Amino acid sequence: MHSPVPEVEALSWEHLVTTALLGTDRRPLPVSGTAVDGPVALLDAAALHTARRRAGVCPAPAAPLLEVSGPDTRPPLPDAARRRLALLLADRGGGGGGGSRGSAPDLTELLPQWLAFAGDLGFAAPAELLPPLLDAARARTDLRPAALAFAGPRARWLARLNPEWKYVLRTAVDGDPGLPPGERGAAARRLWEEGLFAERTALLGRLRAEDPAAALDLLAGTWRTERAEDRLMFLDSLRTGLSPADEPFLEQALTDRSRNVRALAAELLTALPESALAGRMAERAATCVAPDRITGPGPGIVVEAPHACDAAMERDGVIAKPPSGRGERSWWLGQIVEAAPLSSWTERFGGSSPAEIVAMPVADGWQGELHAAWCRAAVRQGDAAWSRALLGAPGSPQAAGPGAVSLAERARLLAALPDEERAEWVAVFVSAHGLSEAFQLLGGCTVPWRGALGRAVVDALNIARDSGSYPWSFSGVMGLAERCLDPAEADRLESLAAATAEPPDTRPGSGTYWVEAFQRLVSTLRLREEIRRELEGSQGKAGAEPYA
Repeated sequence: MHSPVPEVEALSWEHLVTTALLGTDRRPLPVSGTAVDGPVALLDAAALHTARRRAGVCPAPAAPLLEVSGPDTRPPLPDAARRRLALLLADRGGGGGGGSRGSAPDLTELLPQWLAFAGDLGFAAPAELLPPLLDAARARTDLRPAALAFAGPRARWLARLNPEWKYVLRTAVDGDPGLPPGERGAAARRLWEEGLFAERTALLGRLRAEDPAAALDLLAGTWRTERAEDRLMFLDSLRTGLSPADEPFLEQALTDRSRNVRALAAELLTALPESALAGRMAERAATCVAPDRITGPGPGIVVEAPHACDAAMERDGVIAKPPSGRGERSWWLGQIVEAAPLSSWTERFGGSSPAEIVAMPVADGWQGELHAAWCRAAVRQGDAAWSRALLGAPGSPQAAGPGAVSLAERARLLAALPDEERAEWVAVFVSAHGLSEAFQLLGGCTVPWRGALGRAVVDALNIARDSGSYPWSFSGVMGLAERCLDPAEADRLESLAAATAEPPDTRPGSGTYWVEAFQRLVSTLRLREEIRRELEGSQGKAGAEPYA
């Protein structure tokens, strides 16, 4: 450092900072007649001031010691499973570029399954892997429920020390073992009153799954002060745990200022077949749809759509103005039938079963409108018998059923069936129509795809490969199979993974793609089985479901 210039040395720290910001050309320092340039003199003076400031600082009081994290009494992970988790977390960035994925498993897609299984077995997360686990959940919101449940009480303790993990404090409130039971209700109410919209929506959804009455109490307490768009999203959370106890609140919401809120409240009420609104809709539907025992040789259905939409209908959720290109009367009819309890039709048609009612001819071309409304009602009310009747036979030549025209409609109807029946139905559909029509249906099946469904998927993939189908069009199904197929199918797939000569009529490179895809599928299934063995290598929570 140069010899200090007294005039510059005497300047205040604030003066030096301002000079540094403006520059010594615009705010010259008093260095004339010295051998030191202005910028050098500025830096010298700043160094002296810094030394003085540091020398004059008094010792601060010692910071309080950190509170000890709450105990995690769950059993530790087996060593092999701990090493596997470390590999999965280290690879979470993935290799997801474009082009061929090669034959190696996609570890990023295995992490959610690993977390779900470890959580079911009741293991505690290794302390040294908590930071990368919380980083992974910060980057992928789909991981957060399982990751935070696996992380346990130490997740909240760590989140208070790192602002990048503050999402943990927002999302892990109710049911978090890190909070004493007496504080969970208070923490939930504080988050509800002070949190961001996304945090409040997530909280309401979690509470509805655990304590629907408490969630409704929170919502009712602030309902009148919420914005219309927020009321709509909050009201939609009531789908979880919907029960007759929600009816009084929903009836009040029918008079809400927002038309969208009124419509959603009406929809939720019609999902309660014993509600007063459902009864009113049943009465309206009975005046529109009736048995026809005159025009045909057997029982049929006659439809007389409404001629007007009165104020009472609008209050009950019927939207008066139809979409562009839709007739008013058919629009009103569809909404009324959709909202009527499906149980009322059995009585209306003399005790006939849903299958018998769906099979009846409908006069005057109203069948499509009527069946579509029944499909929406079956989905809304979760009625398995009506869903079964409207789905029709899965092996029929047409991919559409008697009521469900699109695959999306059939996927929604399938959700009402028991798990095993749904898997059997989709297995027959895949065998009859192949995989190109079945992607949406497969996504609703319980994992893993065992038995007939697993065999049907493997056979359909083999047929697609042998028929010279464009391989990249099946990439979505292959990705789904990697996550969902029963690992027991790996032995059957082994032969398909062997390299073979490309048939002359196939597209160039398709044979190589199929081989890589089957090799990746086999290696992923075997890795999933290895993960299961690693996690079951030490006994966790008793009675956990078997995993694949």
